[in-house]
Amino acid sequence: MVPTWKLSAVQVLALSAAGVAMGAWVQRRIPVLGRLNIPGPVIGGLLYALAALLLRDRVLNFDMDASLRDLLILAFFTTVGWNARISLLRAGGSAVLLVLVAALLGALAQGVLGIALAKVLSVNPLLGVLTGPVTLAGGPATAIAFGRTFEQMGLENAVTIGAASAIFGIVCGGLLGGPLGGWLIRRHQLYSSAAAAQGGGGPAAGGTGLLMPAILAIAVSMGIGSILSAGIESMGITLPAYIGAMIVAAVFANLDEKFGWPGIAPARVSEAGGVALSLFIVMALLTLRLWELQTLAGPLLVMLAAQAPLTLLLAWGTFRLMRGGYEGAVIASGYTGFMLGITANALACMGELQSKYGPAPKAFLTVPIVGAFLVDFTNALVITVLANLLK
Repeated sequence: MVPTWKLSAVQVLALSAAGVAMGAWVQRRIPVLGRLNIPGPVIGGLLYALAALLLRDRVLNFDMDASLRDLLILAFFTTVGWNARISLLRAGGSAVLLVLVAALLGALAQGVLGIALAKVLSVNPLLGVLTGPVTLAGGPATAIAFGRTFEQMGLENAVTIGAASAIFGIVCGGLLGGPLGGWLIRRHQLYSSAAAAQGGGGPAAGGTGLLMPAILAIAVSMGIGSILSAGIESMGITLPAYIGAMIVAAVFANLDEKFGWPGIAPARVSEAGGVALSLFIVMALLTLRLWELQTLAGPLLVMLAAQAPLTLLLAWGTFRLMRGGYEGAVIASGYTGFMLGITANALACMGELQSKYGPAPKAFLTVPIVGAFLVDFTNALVITVLANLLK
């Protein structure tokens, strides 16, 4: 009998921290990974996931407590709220609508392609929807939610297939978003206007304050935000848990911009958010159940593989819709991440580009709003319409 090693939340956190460092080391040792702009945390997390897959049911199984994963992503989205300053919203408000339209069209295109391939391969057309907008634009949560519905509509094992397809998408999104954004930047010789305005590249500037006040402000925003989220839920409105914290952080950020209170340096907030996101990415991939991919075979793999180039084409269209430019290239990278996987993938890819080419404040404001929140509504509409047309 293969033993199972139970890892506590603290041990998983330690592994995740080591994974961030390991990913950066591998990136330096294999320069092509850096040139492709594949995020270090994605590299480290996938190495862990592959190791767990190779050991499973042969040498050692792992049972990991991933309770800190939700806390880390909550912390990160709180720092995103600090970027929702009125001055930035005025400058980039239309970008949210454009990216949302691109996401809606993308989900529809994924569904149409999936259905067409299902008919060509003589399988249930619902599989085309399941391996398209449900699991790629939708992600794991949507796969579970709609998987049960699809099973009731006669598609056997829809939840299992959906979960495995979502894992496939997460891997692809993490590996393709950065290379696409980097290619667009180099091909069109783009540069960060925000970096030029600040006199240099690198992470967004905005103060030289200490990191501790930023961490304290993030923690307070998370606490007050949890109360706000609970109040919203009590009214029967279901929203992601981090929305309340994002709103509270946005209020603090705008107070800071107008009155200089509480006096938190945005650059330090972004720095703390980067740490939380890096740890989350490794932790999410560390707990990825790659062995579930064995449920994907034949027609399913063909349909999923066809979605990757389609999404890259849609991302290029999003870049053109955003009228090109550096911010458009970074948004296209993020679009690839969340339309194939999850929003955290998108932000990791964009973060890799930002660290190399300079800040992209509009992209970091737009993509989280669309990828983590608004796309769920439009995608659910697309899935519902397509599924009912196939009845």
